[in-house]
Amino acid sequence: MVPGARFESYYGRPVVKAPVWRHDIAAYLFTGGLAAGSALLAAGADATGRRALRRAGRLTALGALGASAYFLVNDLGRPERFHHMLRVAKPTSPMSMGTWILAAFGPAAGLAAVSEVAPLLPRGTVRRLLPGAGSAAGYVAAGLAPGLATYTAVLLADTSVPSWHAAYPELPFVFAGSALASAAGVGLLAAPGDGAPRRLAVAGGALELAASQRIEHRLGLLGEPYRQGWAGRLLRTGRTLTAAGVAGAVLGRRSRLVSALSGAALLVASVATRFGIFEGGVASAKDPKYTVLPQRQRLAERGSVVADP
Repeated sequence: MVPGARFESYYGRPVVKAPVWRHDIAAYLFTGGLAAGSALLAAGADATGRRALRRAGRLTALGALGASAYFLVNDLGRPERFHHMLRVAKPTSPMSMGTWILAAFGPAAGLAAVSEVAPLLPRGTVRRLLPGAGSAAGYVAAGLAPGLATYTAVLLADTSVPSWHAAYPELPFVFAGSALASAAGVGLLAAPGDGAPRRLAVAGGALELAASQRIEHRLGLLGEPYRQGWAGRLLRTGRTLTAAGVAGAVLGRRSRLVSALSGAALLVASVATRFGIFEGGVASAKDPKYTVLPQRQRLAERGSVVADP
């Protein structure tokens, strides 16, 4: 029996260099999406007069943004590198655009969150003006939120990592759905009654599940890293918890406990999804077959097109 072919490269090195990012970046993917989704949640709650939901969204957006800054700077190693990226604005660079989105989103989310303490301030001009300024800032943050939620997906897809690059049409939808679902999770925990964002949970969960399923099935061989190993277990856990969270949000209207548990499930599902996408891409870069076989297939297809009169 002839053993199966084994794809290797010279000196045992991978064809594509695996990302040097640590798990700080995977955590950053989650917290950035949570900040964006929470800003949208807060703006919607502000427009509909749901104060508890607005407060939870604004405070979560600021807290998640602070965590994002920590994870990003910790991975960069030198905090001044973030500052250096603000010296230029390059529309064709996801990293450059993401840096500017973060720089604009931070002050807006911060002012919106600070406005929640206005009732605690002594009477005066600041107390009168802060709620209005916070509301305007909240809408600015919500306007920037779609970019903040999806630019990291474009950043991953713009690399040479096989399973990230091949998933460029779906990754933004996975990240957007995950951001909405995690924000809905915050809302279900903070306001599990009638004012809970149940429709947001359904929309975010459905978008995330549909896009992640399409990634695994459309990519063929390059979808394997998302189905196998640690990444596969994370993504399956994320899908299961997302489905459970959406079901609980819809069916648990009369139970505050079920709504809160559904919110927790959506938050944990978002974490699992982001880490699963991260791990799947890293795994695809380490195995040469995910670079070699798709290249051979593309060359064969081009050859057949050229040979066909």
